[in-house]
Amino acid sequence: MTLVAGVDSSTQSCKIVIRDAETGALVRSGRASHPDGTEIAPSHWWDALQTAVADAGGLDDVDAISVGGQQHGMVALDADGKVVRDALLWNDTRSAGAALDLTTELGGPDAWAAAIGSTPVASFTGTKLRWMRDNEPENAARTAAVALPHDWLTWQLAGAAGIDTLVTDRSDASGTAYWSPFTEDYRRDLLELALGHDAVLPRVAGPSEQAGVSTFGSRRAVLGAGAGDNAAAALGLGLQPGDVAISIGTSGVVSAISTTPVADGSGLVAGFADATGAYLPLACTLNASRVLDAAARMLGVDHAGLSELALAAPAGADGLVLVPYLEGERTPNKPDATGALHGMRLANTTPAHLARAAVEGMLCALADGMEALRAQGVPVRRVFLIGGGAQSEAVRRIAPSVLGLDVSVPTPGEYVADGAARQAAWALSGAAEAPAWAAAGEADVYSADPAPQVRAQYAAVRELTADRPA
Repeated sequence: MTLVAGVDSSTQSCKIVIRDAETGALVRSGRASHPDGTEIAPSHWWDALQTAVADAGGLDDVDAISVGGQQHGMVALDADGKVVRDALLWNDTRSAGAALDLTTELGGPDAWAAAIGSTPVASFTGTKLRWMRDNEPENAARTAAVALPHDWLTWQLAGAAGIDTLVTDRSDASGTAYWSPFTEDYRRDLLELALGHDAVLPRVAGPSEQAGVSTFGSRRAVLGAGAGDNAAAALGLGLQPGDVAISIGTSGVVSAISTTPVADGSGLVAGFADATGAYLPLACTLNASRVLDAAARMLGVDHAGLSELALAAPAGADGLVLVPYLEGERTPNKPDATGALHGMRLANTTPAHLARAAVEGMLCALADGMEALRAQGVPVRRVFLIGGGAQSEAVRRIAPSVLGLDVSVPTPGEYVADGAARQAAWALSGAAEAPAWAAAGEADVYSADPAPQVRAQYAAVRELTADRPA
């Protein structure tokens, strides 16, 4: 049996799966936690990967490995490959002002959309580089190379021989704000606009290309190009054009496979690339499963209790609406916004109504993302609900009424790591297409009568949220 490994280095943890390269059958797995926070020393990712590998029984019998990782984070390296400062993660919003500055300097949102398929927001790497340039000029001046989290881990696995050996893939490069899906190349003028000078950037490997050889452990395993987490999950799920994945994790992500790139000047849809050579238009919210966490905490219940309460209230929660911008928001771009409850009356200020409003508010924000994809001409025929939040019975049963479509909930799995493993098998085989592994588990399908009033009352109040005080 030939074995391959896939890594998911996410915001919260590192997970690894080891699978049969031919069939995709799971052989073993491991995991380790990451520290909390929106900036982190990259060495923590490496330590967690080593712990996860040990938890999975090692890599001595593995012939190929690929890394899927959280998108956008800024890993600044000096000429010797040393980390200049702690990495800023995608959910660090301090660069919101820098995003506005960059948008203006290039000529506005439409100019950016035409250049890279997206408009800059605080999550993108380029905006974090501009923040560093403006606030830490000495660190910016020391920065000789810029990598993303998955690039840096792949580089570590390969022995970190020098900054000129960094490798990334097109899916993760497309979230930097200085790579174009239209030309399939870096826009170094945009890198300089952000950082203030040119720098070494990782070579962009093709979807099935070998990115090097791992020096980790006793076996020299082939390294795949890796991928951003959403692109890896799409590969793990085997998504096709017309399929939409709604992932409810730390962030809420609505992504779809498209055969053509998109350019959305409104900023709602990011025109990313995928891990197969196609495209992955995507809308991302900062607030997803943590909305449920917050509601459960306020009500003094666990998640099962929150679900039970939410299902006890009627659709629309009798007019109670939660706008869930608890951490600011990315889609729409409101980094300083706060959450708000609207429509409170004596009759609807019950635990059940609040629980229902929390679930519906989170889902309405994701439904807005799905509508934004449709507005860009992206077909929406099937919806897959994944992520930790998808395990909520209330989310599963309420989602079809809010989205207006049946939703399929696959058997829970490590889809990002699975996609990375599938890519590793692809790189090992050298085939023209990714291996045809079995679909990711059986899916439960949930249906419900559409409840358009839920989104209507949400739309009526979502712009009324306030900014947090300076």
